[in-house]
Amino acid sequence: MPVLVITGTGTEVGKTVTTAAVAAAALAAGRSVAVLKAAQTGVRPDERGDADEVARLAGAVTAQEVARYPEPLAPGTAARRAGLAPVHPQEVAERAAKLAAEHDLVLVEGAGGLLVRFDTAGGTLADTARALGAPVLIVAQAGLGTLNATELTARELRRHGLEPLGVVIGSWPAAPDLATRCNVADLPEVSGAPLLGALPAGAGALPPADFRASAPGWLTARLDGTWDAEAFRAREGA
Repeated sequence: MPVLVITGTGTEVGKTVTTAAVAAAALAAGRSVAVLKAAQTGVRPDERGDADEVARLAGAVTAQEVARYPEPLAPGTAARRAGLAPVHPQEVAERAAKLAAEHDLVLVEGAGGLLVRFDTAGGTLADTARALGAPVLIVAQAGLGTLNATELTARELRRHGLEPLGVVIGSWPAAPDLATRCNVADLPEVSGAPLLGALPAGAGALPPADFRASAPGWLTARLDGTWDAEAFRAREGA
């Protein structure tokens, strides 16, 4: 798995922190890691972006962006409003392939959900994953409403000829409600993909050293971790 594409079911689902956890677990397993942000929006040229945040939390990763736009909008819209060239799916794939020649693992983080448009032709992260022939990890919310968004994301991946690697819950609350606990069993069922981890709420606020030490415990062995999905389900599920 030299390249892994990471998408969310929407915005603010914990995608960047999950990317950092996957990177930290891979580094702990002795692998060299690069993180590629397909399109960074909503930051000025002098501000830190998502790839920088992954590097801060995870450690010694190669962090790159393909494009950056100042307004917090979909990449295609942000590019148009800024009068800048849009990013294209093939461009992202080519950058990822180049990094893959120099690293054991390349993590390609999308912007928002899977079908957020990069350009006027309607190119998306799904097109990048298809060009790379790369597996896709879905980062989902924990609570009410997540089942529909997760199933739609998984269906769209398969429509593009892609099989989701699995689902990671991007932020698991300290006191989950009934719907959240039921979703532990329902997320794998609706996505047709295994649950590969759950990050505790607030994980991104941990000191980097604590984050790196804890990250493998949030992810299954498929992602270089030690997390046990069945034990988690027995403990937290409804």
